[in-house]
Amino acid sequence: MKDNMTKRKQTPLGDEVDACQSKKPKKGLYQSDYEHDACGVGMVVNIHGGKSHELVDNALKVLENMEHRGAETRDKTGDGAGIMVQIPHEFILLQGIPVPEKGKYGTGLVFLPKDEKAQQEILSVMIEEIERESLTLMHLRTVPTNPEVLGAAAREVEPDIKQIFVTGISDEDVPVFERILYKVRKRIENRIDRSAQGDACPSKNDDFYICSLSNKNIIYKGMLTSGQLRRYFTGTGTLSL
Repeated sequence: MKDNMTKRKQTPLGDEVDACQSKKPKKGLYQSDYEHDACGVGMVVNIHGGKSHELVDNALKVLENMEHRGAETRDKTGDGAGIMVQIPHEFILLQGIPVPEKGKYGTGLVFLPKDEKAQQEILSVMIEEIERESLTLMHLRTVPTNPEVLGAAAREVEPDIKQIFVTGISDEDVPVFERILYKVRKRIENRIDRSAQGDACPSKNDDFYICSLSNKNIIYKGMLTSGQLRRYFTGTGTLSL
């Protein structure tokens, strides 16, 4: 005779298990209600502080070896993958972009609508908020990508991806530059969000997203599988820190 105080449930294989045993007991700050699956995360560093393309290449290999941690649809659209690296200062200079010395400019990838009018409206807001902090949007670079590697669903909503460069920070404000860039990013996001809510056609801003804005790191990411990132962002193949 089964104990009526014991709850039982079916597993996907049809076996009965004690539901009371399916959750770990509360211990300290741990609560089983917050238990959930996690994405894979990997880190690659040079303990001596050395910088090289090999570091980026190894980080991409780590990402590619975690494909089992992500999900994808039948058409090979991923649920998202990305990589964060130190700003590749020398690489940027080799692209012919006249940035100031390391740490005195901010950069990051921005997803923008492909509609030219909507894109210009967003860029106007970005320039206003950047100049509000006495900074300058010095350069806007089109990020080289390969849409052919995307799944069909991802290709349908692919944004226009730009890399922005923000300069004009004074020497005394360099120690707080990261905080200033964070404020600029949040103000831009809030203004675009408010304009979308009051717009008769808010979907035109659905493709707007700032991946990061920093004077230290840069993030490459998208609606990708981990194996697609290197092939989609074609410049990462030659990226050197």
